[in-house]
Amino acid sequence: MKSTLVILVVGLSPSLVGPHTPHLKRLSERGGSRPLTTVMPAVTCTAQSTLVTGLMPSEHGIVSNGWYFKDLAEVLLWRQPNQLVHGEKIWDAGKKRNPEFTCAKMFWWYNMYSTADWSATPRPMYPADGRKIPDHYTYPTELRDELDAKFGKFPLFKFWGPLADITSSAWISKATQHIMETRNPTLTLSYLPHLDYNLQRLGPDLDHPRIQKDLKEIDDLCGDLIEAAERDDRQVIVVSEYGITPVTDAIHINRALRKAGLIQVRDEMGRDVFDAGASDAFAMSDHQIAHIYVKSPEQIDEVKKLIEGLDGVERVLDADGKKAEGLDHSRAGELVAISNPDRWFSYYYWLDDIKAPDYARTVDIHRKPGYDPVELFVDPELKFPMLTMAWKLAKRKMGFRNLLDVISLKDTKQVKGAHGRLTDNPNDGPMIISSRADLLSNGAIHATEFKKLVLDHVFDGDA
Repeated sequence: MKSTLVILVVGLSPSLVGPHTPHLKRLSERGGSRPLTTVMPAVTCTAQSTLVTGLMPSEHGIVSNGWYFKDLAEVLLWRQPNQLVHGEKIWDAGKKRNPEFTCAKMFWWYNMYSTADWSATPRPMYPADGRKIPDHYTYPTELRDELDAKFGKFPLFKFWGPLADITSSAWISKATQHIMETRNPTLTLSYLPHLDYNLQRLGPDLDHPRIQKDLKEIDDLCGDLIEAAERDDRQVIVVSEYGITPVTDAIHINRALRKAGLIQVRDEMGRDVFDAGASDAFAMSDHQIAHIYVKSPEQIDEVKKLIEGLDGVERVLDADGKKAEGLDHSRAGELVAISNPDRWFSYYYWLDDIKAPDYARTVDIHRKPGYDPVELFVDPELKFPMLTMAWKLAKRKMGFRNLLDVISLKDTKQVKGAHGRLTDNPNDGPMIISSRADLLSNGAIHATEFKKLVLDHVFDGDA
């Protein structure tokens, strides 16, 4: 077996590899690179599940970053148990080939209770007093304390939200190197999210100095990992889940369904609280796709026609359309909407900001019934945003309950980049770089082929 490091660089595309990424460019020139044909939706949980299983969403069941759990009557995003992903994983296939095969899974998703030998994933603590305390979950359990002692607490607030920056990726990179040095896994999977932030905030503008700086920062981390890997004679694969393309504004799909009388809300202390179980139809919005759950089969055609008529919607998949895209799974919506290239779907369902739920202006990925990229921005109307956040956090530390309500509800146009639909140009989509050009096919590699490609690296082309 040949030890292999896989670095997942979120948002990396062929168009971004160049003068600002010398380490990645050098690896590509020494080895080889190919476009990656990904799956619909091109979002974290779905794409990663296909990469590790070799299956389409219709088979592994991860139809988005979340879905409507019908037996609970709740929309739940960013769940963690690996059991939600059906199918044989890369590491299980490797162990089947050779019982001495080991795997470290560093911050790839669905990372709790997997059969990987070592793993770490974001998992904040939520004390009963309402605080959210940065933390991460590891297997074995004692690995958490080991990593904390060496690198400090996992910087959760730099992993997502308006403060997100290179800090979290740097922490993961150092933790990955530590695992390689101390455990020597056969396969190491590392996840570096840094490019995701400003590519959504600013768009994929290579002329923007901040994007150029981000590319250099992530390339430096990749260079460190590549050097550490090659020092121990490890092969290296760099992969991305999706490419991020420019957008102009959101499609407020749930507001359209609300106006049509299909969404039900409860009044709780003067605020509209979404009631999924009582609604005839609603959308779980996730970047550029939206799963639309329709209670009655008789209403599907009516809802489809309504959504197709919305400005910014490219197409709506029905049962046949979902099957054609490999998305025909019971977790998927009865309909799936796909936006135009320059648009994305908001989860907003309220019709008056005064009635918005209290979580709407906070960073809260678990209460919101859909993805919210506006969480990457501080409300521009706050006069002293950093001081405001520091004061609110200080009050929490003193034991006072308060909302960290610093996110705007008014300006979805500030989001400049998105993903989820398949990119029209392969240069804007995801990619693979490998130190082993001889193991790469001549053309684009499909995401379902990635599992075999990794095993080919480990078992020297005999997978």
